[in-house]
Amino acid sequence: MSGNETEATVSADAPPAWAALAAQPGPLRCGLLFWSAWPPAELAMLAAVLQAAAAHEPQALQFAWLPAGQGIESAPALLVVAEAPPAEASAGDLLKRLAEQALHVVLIGPAVRWFAATRWARGRRVALHWADLGAHEQLPEQVIASPAIIEAGEQWTTCCGGAATHDLALLLVEAVCGPRVRQAVQDECCLERVRAPASRQRSALPGSVGQLVPRLAEAVALMEANIEEPLQSEELAELVGMSRRQLERLFKQHLDSVPSRYYLELRLARARRLLRETRHSLLQIALMCGFSSGSHFSTSYSAVYGVTPRDERQKMLKAG
Repeated sequence: MSGNETEATVSADAPPAWAALAAQPGPLRCGLLFWSAWPPAELAMLAAVLQAAAAHEPQALQFAWLPAGQGIESAPALLVVAEAPPAEASAGDLLKRLAEQALHVVLIGPAVRWFAATRWARGRRVALHWADLGAHEQLPEQVIASPAIIEAGEQWTTCCGGAATHDLALLLVEAVCGPRVRQAVQDECCLERVRAPASRQRSALPGSVGQLVPRLAEAVALMEANIEEPLQSEELAELVGMSRRQLERLFKQHLDSVPSRYYLELRLARARRLLRETRHSLLQIALMCGFSSGSHFSTSYSAVYGVTPRDERQKMLKAG
């Protein structure tokens, strides 16, 4: 890591694909590209976090605004875009040229919609904002619309935008500057927590789906109310008045998941909050979240988050 060799590792939450950013010699040059008269709100949100981080570690991170109208000769190592390029061909050509030159490209919100329709998105998971997922059938067949807040690949990272922009920014800071700087910036910006990239864009059912599919909303509410003693899928289906097969179809159609997987993720999300925000023992948290043993909890947790509960707790203790 530039100027901070002792922390030159990507955190358990930060995507492994960002390791190359942390390994760059000298300060990582980050450029924020925009076409509008003023930078988009999400780009400004990201800039506030990066500016605070650069003040702490100027040898590790530098960033600059890149107004498209002023002429840009070469791309920075990390290129960030939060709006679709204007319709004129020159705007799209500029973005494509810079994207091909950059080491890594981050696209946020509206820029993700643009990216999803390009050849670069083929075969990739793309973090489209949930409001855009209803139009996913219009995307190229090989593009996978993801419910996660962030999807990262070798060269491309997509973020759904909104509040997830802060998660993205803090994860980038941790990857490049280390957990100490990330925590300091998080405190300065009054941001309570950092979500993992795989976190769902919505923690509960959207109101529209809840209104249109009340039985699905009821099933999720039952799951959330029965974390410590999870219901079996057959019990859940019976309680909402349908067969197990019908319930599975509803989850697949509206949540792109199956009841058992969705339920497990709810329980693990609760466990993660308890690990980070309480002093309960690992076994207590396992039992509070419906796991029959510490080993079962640890295996399930690491399969979803890529780190064991014990390591998660240790990481938070060190950061604090």
